[in-house]
Amino acid sequence: MPTGAELIASLAARQNLREYRKINWKGTFSEYLDVVIANPKVVRNAYQRVYDMIIEKGVEERIVNKEKQVRYLFFDDPDNNGRDAIFGLDKTLANLVNIFKSAAYGYGTERRVLLLHGPVGSSKSTIARLLKRGLERYSQTDEGALYTYSWIEEGPDGERIEIECPMNQEPLLLIPREHRGEIIDLINRSLPPDHYPITVEGELNPFCRHMFNEKLRKYDGDWSKVLQDVVVRRLILSEQDRVGIGTFQPKDEKNQDATELTGDINYRKIAEYGSESDPRAFNFDGEFNIANRGIIEFIEVLKLDVAFLYDLLGASQEHKIKPKKFAQTDIDEVIIGHTNEPEYKKLQSNEFMEALRDRTVKIDVPYVTRLSDEIRIYEKDYNNDKVRGKRIAPHTLEVAAMWAVLTRLEEPKNAGLTLMQKLKLYNGKTLPGFTEDNIKELREEADREGMQGISPRYVQDKISNALVAHPEVRSVNPFMVLNELEAGLKHHSLINSEETRKHYKQLLTVVKEEYENIVKNEVQRAIAADEEALARLCGNYIDNVKAYTQREKVKNKYTGQTEEPDERLMRSIEEKIDIPESRKDDFRREIMNYIGGLALDGKKFDYKSNERLLKALELKLFQDQKDTIKLTSLVSSVVDKDTQEKIDIVKSRLIRNYGYDEDSATDVLNYVASIFARGDVKRT
Repeated sequence: MPTGAELIASLAARQNLREYRKINWKGTFSEYLDVVIANPKVVRNAYQRVYDMIIEKGVEERIVNKEKQVRYLFFDDPDNNGRDAIFGLDKTLANLVNIFKSAAYGYGTERRVLLLHGPVGSSKSTIARLLKRGLERYSQTDEGALYTYSWIEEGPDGERIEIECPMNQEPLLLIPREHRGEIIDLINRSLPPDHYPITVEGELNPFCRHMFNEKLRKYDGDWSKVLQDVVVRRLILSEQDRVGIGTFQPKDEKNQDATELTGDINYRKIAEYGSESDPRAFNFDGEFNIANRGIIEFIEVLKLDVAFLYDLLGASQEHKIKPKKFAQTDIDEVIIGHTNEPEYKKLQSNEFMEALRDRTVKIDVPYVTRLSDEIRIYEKDYNNDKVRGKRIAPHTLEVAAMWAVLTRLEEPKNAGLTLMQKLKLYNGKTLPGFTEDNIKELREEADREGMQGISPRYVQDKISNALVAHPEVRSVNPFMVLNELEAGLKHHSLINSEETRKHYKQLLTVVKEEYENIVKNEVQRAIAADEEALARLCGNYIDNVKAYTQREKVKNKYTGQTEEPDERLMRSIEEKIDIPESRKDDFRREIMNYIGGLALDGKKFDYKSNERLLKALELKLFQDQKDTIKLTSLVSSVVDKDTQEKIDIVKSRLIRNYGYDEDSATDVLNYVASIFARGDVKRT
């Protein structure tokens, strides 16, 4: 173990002092112009910077139900090991990024409040947090660099004092508007033709305007000399330091006023400067002030007092705020808020807030409706690497996610489709009679899906309960979690009707039935996992199918005699995957065409490559072997040695092939054995 001094020395050696000096760069105004000429992007506005930040992380495209979907890898939270990764909301996030893109090009959405709207726990706060934290990191990179300035003053003892711009404004604002356009034109001419135009809008804030005018008088109107009293510095955005990242949350109306957004008078300095309207006697530290150049988040924005909502109107449409005693002041920031549905409905019904509605872009953030994405949400926090001292049995998180998604889906209008089948279709499974067009229609006819149902937070709480409520067991199984989910429904504060509670309980029953089918299938496959036996059975089936389709006879390997194809064998396999008598010829030709196609490509047929045939062979072999294994004897107290050896083989296959451990494999075998003991064997 190293000493404290050795440990400090070891860590100190890893410091990147060169990087520190880079992000703490300071220079003259003319040196800053050299930086701008070399890299015009340092002049970007807040929306342009956020858009580039997202695009920089990369984009993936995929086709889902014949639709091209774009996934922005920024929302995988790669810089934070995926801790806040967002799953299943690709459409929502693509919509949000399109708004940022439109704003970057100046098409109008930069003058709107972005309102994330959705049920509780649907990732609204996470999206805002990703944007804020991402902007902090981006400002520290070469690609995301931005700059501000300080005023150089002489102190009482002749020392040099730097007074920071209180709103961290863009240094080019120091160039008078009538001359600024020439520099902006030079910048834009150096950019690619399809790049969004760089603009520098607005005027200096009241404090800097006062400083500029004072120095302009000092230099007899020569603004170029004023710039000699300016030092430009690199700006690093930080929510903790209240630089470029602001967060505002509603509080008690009695303890809250507009100065929290736009700053307040510093009464201690009035005696020094002689007037309330002197900008040096004003604290430009409201959330709008400090968020300049970056992003401001309004938590539960529609719970704000009406007076605060009025401040949003000017801030969004005009990019201006009104500090007390001063003229309107320009701001450059992304305004993003989030709210739930009840609050949004209040806004819609309030005719006095029509102006705010007109300045709002609503982005629906629904719950996830794809099972695989919901599972990934829980796997972030509850995987076997993170759950110390316990193991989570296979399918535990899956059944919890399955129930959560089912509560969010609307009953299909197609009478031949169950809610569970709809869930499977959404998750990419294929069902006979349903195409990708049908799936698209299902989604279109259910416009409320994802905006209702159970929150992931509720499920996460119940998984946590299951982990601590059973100290005597080492493996948490699906039934423990399902029981916690059901028990919690009695006191769930967001379920406002007994009918809804009853519906959710019924869905738990549906999930239990599905889990039963899953584990029975796994045990069946584990029993039938004798590869040699499967290969022999497959070879026998293919020989007979080939003879049948070519109207030939089969040579009996034992007698050497030629015989008619074994129809009984072929049908005993085909029936396992519900191939009816009327379709057997089509299926057999399909198999032979599949084998022929592989041969043309120079590939050898392997029964494992055809999923349907593999399933049929496994079920056939299971049917033939289950009685010899006597799995039902597990529920009795006495198991003979031969049976125990066979059961141990099945258990080892469950552990090797399906992710079970010793305890969970024993549990699932006992559970499936009890089903067989009841004679409840489902033919699939």
